[in-house]
Amino acid sequence: MTHSRFDVLGIGNAIVDVIARTEDDFLVREGLAKGSMRLIDAAEAERLYDHMGPAKEISGGSAGNTIAALAGLGARAAYFGKVAEDHLGTIFRHDIRSVGVHFETAPLHIGAADWAPTARSMILVTPDGERTMNTFLGACTHLTPDDIEADVVADAAVVYLEGYLWDPPAAKEAFRRASAIAHAHGRRVALTLSDSFCVDRWRPEFLELMRSGVVDLVFANQAEVKALYETADLDSGIAALRGDVRLAAVTLSDQGSLVVTAEKVTAVPAAPVETLVDTTGAGDLYASGFLYGLTHDFDYAACAELGGLLAAEIIGHVGARSQRDLVDLARQAGFPL
Repeated sequence: MTHSRFDVLGIGNAIVDVIARTEDDFLVREGLAKGSMRLIDAAEAERLYDHMGPAKEISGGSAGNTIAALAGLGARAAYFGKVAEDHLGTIFRHDIRSVGVHFETAPLHIGAADWAPTARSMILVTPDGERTMNTFLGACTHLTPDDIEADVVADAAVVYLEGYLWDPPAAKEAFRRASAIAHAHGRRVALTLSDSFCVDRWRPEFLELMRSGVVDLVFANQAEVKALYETADLDSGIAALRGDVRLAAVTLSDQGSLVVTAEKVTAVPAAPVETLVDTTGAGDLYASGFLYGLTHDFDYAACAELGGLLAAEIIGHVGARSQRDLVDLARQAGFPL
């Protein structure tokens, strides 16, 4: 791969995760569908926060989690995402910079006509490790093409976009601009489909991004692949995926993952999991490992194995930011970091 200043640039929703353990009865009382993700307004965010138990505030967002773990592996990482000039915006900026990520996106200034608070996701974790997410998007929906630092995009080996960011029209244009700059400089562009509900909203547009070559690499789980091709049969979804994108990585929970190309489909077993505590971030960290391998000349199977290793680690504790030295973890597993 051509030399670059950054291995991976992530573009996503800059969200602070507010994580609390809870019981199933609390979800029932609040009328929440276990394991779901719903978008909420500022008033509901405040109401739910008041009802939750003790919580931890950790910088999150899907692409943000991926980029932070890449930095933890020693990769050169950058991130574009919109926060506000407020308490949670300060937390997000500090956290992502503290792990060595280039993050210079201008915040929404207090008093500006379009000002909104920094996004936050109230994540309720039940004893079985399942997470129920309640997300207020706030400032992160205000990312625009003006926030795309062209020199950073041109100097990143892979540009990685989260599908959740495809909702706001200005953010779509920001991503298309980033993709055009990346391809003009011989770089690759990746998309994570993020959520099956997100796929349902944007199926034709996601397929167009893949089929037109705007996107070179897709990350998805099996539910997202089925949603993308409107099928209950994973095999038929994978067969269609092979014709639509150059490379895809499909996670299968405890069954591991598949690396999909036009030529073949490679099955990679899951890494062992000692204890399942919280599934938050499993897909995000899988992408971290895969992208690290891809930008460091690993073969595709090794990329998927490293992704699986990081996913297995992250679900062993609460939150989507690792509590282990990821370089040490990878080296112990035999990866040449």
